[in-house]
Amino acid sequence: MTSLPVYRWRLAPPGYATVRQLRALGLRPGGQDVAAVLERPRRRRGPLIAYLYLVDRAKPVRPMTPARWAALAKANAAQQVCPSCHKDAGYRIPTSLGMCVTCAYPEEQCAA
Repeated sequence: MTSLPVYRWRLAPPGYATVRQLRALGLRPGGQDVAAVLERPRRRRGPLIAYLYLVDRAKPVRPMTPARWAALAKANAAQQVCPSCHKDAGYRIPTSLGMCVTCAYPEEQCAA
């Protein structure tokens, strides 16, 4: 088994990038294996680890098709409907409440 090169925080050589850095460049790993590991030391816990990929082997991000846009719009619309009053809240329903703010706090609406 081969071991991966390990670099300290901010000391990785050029040509490596994390998934977020690849995404900012309009790229994706494209099925390649992890090329290196980046470690950020912490005082009382284990180090934070980020996986690095080779930029020259990365592939461009797949474009959004009309079907993907439609599926995304449908998923977002479903998360805006309150399960209690069945109305479109106009915002994403908080998972901590499980319903729109009007249904969760009905007494505060009358006080205003």
